[in-house]
Amino acid sequence: MINKVILVGNVGVDPEVRTTESGVKMARIRLATTERYTDRQTNEAKEITEWHTVILWRGLANVVDQYVKKGSQLYIEGRLRTREWTDKDNVKRYTTEILADELKLLGRRSDSQQGGAIQGGYQPSQGGYAPQPAQPTPQPAPAPVVPQDDPDDLPF
Repeated sequence: MINKVILVGNVGVDPEVRTTESGVKMARIRLATTERYTDRQTNEAKEITEWHTVILWRGLANVVDQYVKKGSQLYIEGRLRTREWTDKDNVKRYTTEILADELKLLGRRSDSQQGGAIQGGYQPSQGGYAPQPAQPTPQPAPAPVVPQDDPDDLPF
């Protein structure tokens, strides 16, 4: 059986990064993906934006903590996970999240001295997660478009 999710989107709010009581780092990001299409009947351009909650652990959480902020464009590979929680009114709730297995930073790198777009990725190495060598892309990436409203305000 396969449970795999691949997303390319923009971070809607700055990531939440925490460390568990046992010292394991965890990050939560809200990622917006937008599907654009043309309505064939009206010939009007339309958009559908979906909001995804992505959970990253350990080395990936370190990368998020250092390099990801609101507006960052990301490539995420992971798997769906649904968890149960109880809200402040003692009502059982369910949340479906993406547990990330891979993260790649896309678009412009704000701390770079170079003017071009640089694409970088983070892959497992012997000592945890290490940056891959940055490779320039032939054309500059467009500035990320971040939808303004996040309809899903779920607890961390």
